[in-house]
Amino acid sequence: MSRPFYCCRFHSSPTLSCANIVKNPVVIVLVGLPARGKTYIAKKMARYFNWIGINTKVFNVGEYRRAATYEYRDHEFFDPGNKKAMEIRRQCAVDALNDMTAWLDKESGEVALFDATNATRERRQMILDVCCPLEADCSRQYSVFFVESVCTNPEMIIENIKAVKVSGPDYDGMSSDQAAEDFLKRIAHYQGTYEPLCEEYDKDLSFIKVYDQGEKFLVNKIQGHLQSRAVYYLMNIHVTPKSIYITRHGESEYNLQGKIGGDADLTANGKQYGKELAHFINEEDIKGLTVWTSELRRTKQTAEFLQDVPKVHWKALNEINAGVCEEMTYEEIQKEHPREFALRDDDKYHYRYPKGESYVDLVTRVEPVIMELERQENVLVIAHQAVVRCLLAYFLDKPAEKLPYMNVPLHTVFKLTPYAYGCKVESISINVPTVQTHREKPKIVSTTRTDADALATVPAHS
Repeated sequence: MSRPFYCCRFHSSPTLSCANIVKNPVVIVLVGLPARGKTYIAKKMARYFNWIGINTKVFNVGEYRRAATYEYRDHEFFDPGNKKAMEIRRQCAVDALNDMTAWLDKESGEVALFDATNATRERRQMILDVCCPLEADCSRQYSVFFVESVCTNPEMIIENIKAVKVSGPDYDGMSSDQAAEDFLKRIAHYQGTYEPLCEEYDKDLSFIKVYDQGEKFLVNKIQGHLQSRAVYYLMNIHVTPKSIYITRHGESEYNLQGKIGGDADLTANGKQYGKELAHFINEEDIKGLTVWTSELRRTKQTAEFLQDVPKVHWKALNEINAGVCEEMTYEEIQKEHPREFALRDDDKYHYRYPKGESYVDLVTRVEPVIMELERQENVLVIAHQAVVRCLLAYFLDKPAEKLPYMNVPLHTVFKLTPYAYGCKVESISINVPTVQTHREKPKIVSTTRTDADALATVPAHS
């Protein structure tokens, strides 16, 4: 039997420059048998790309199937011999592809993740035909990158079925044992026709094969910045159970005075928080805990009471650099730099302090911290208001416009527990008095506003 024609025309076209490749949207196509963590990978990658400012969306074909029909839910729907079901499934894939291309073409999409088994070369060729058409008058040329999740460990497969699949919408009202048995039969249907990505046959494609949830990788023909970022991210995420604790430092002298930035010492209340934080962490009885702080005094002083725990000091965790506004109160900034104060209120995420940083800069700076948090097990991070906002925004999938206004009070611990498709967060207030430092966005942000309008949401301070 002859093999079908199967190549990525986008990568072989001599008329496309590297600049064109970088500018074109990227379609990341998930590949793999059921229960191999494809949706987990898709959701995490979308969260990461959106966090670093790349407009990203997941198109899950399973959701299209469930919307199209409830007539079939058991394994027989996935039998290749079931012609009616196969046509429904193919049409769902086509509908998802059409929605994906419309989003990329009309809504400034930059990265789309096409989440399905995409188990055969024929299906993957169909995707390439849509993303990289041959028609001379067609301007559509997406960069296509395949991500195949391969799992050879039966225990991992069973664990994924139990953790995610049996509680999913396909098995509503069915016992977990029945659901697991049916899902294993579904996998068996796919195994008979599954065609994995192959180094020899698919040598012209851009792809990465991820084995056993990151035990090893095979990378082929990576093209452009975004594909490189995707590979970088995939090589750092791990699914080991863990808890991440994130908190700001204890109350500082500058917090009392209403000043931003600087390298102030803790107040008496701040030191008391350090003691209570250590007590709380000891009560949690966390195995293998590591403490990360910034290089500034107030975070190191907060961590001093945590005995016999490894500590790492990260420059990347330092507070956002306020440039010419460092160590000033909001009142002083309004008096000396009223235009800058208004511009920051107008677009707090993108605004960069003169000689300082923006939240965009800060996200870039803390990205290596995120990668290490993904790789490590149990960690306590003691950092600063803007930094904590960036970390929480990543794990909780908060959009850029909300990130700078997330309320992260002093003397509060955020306990994050990642799970299959998201992250559970617990906010734990430690009973030590402190000032309130959160400032909401003012209603009036024009450069001609009055002092009263500019300072309307400034928290009280000494």
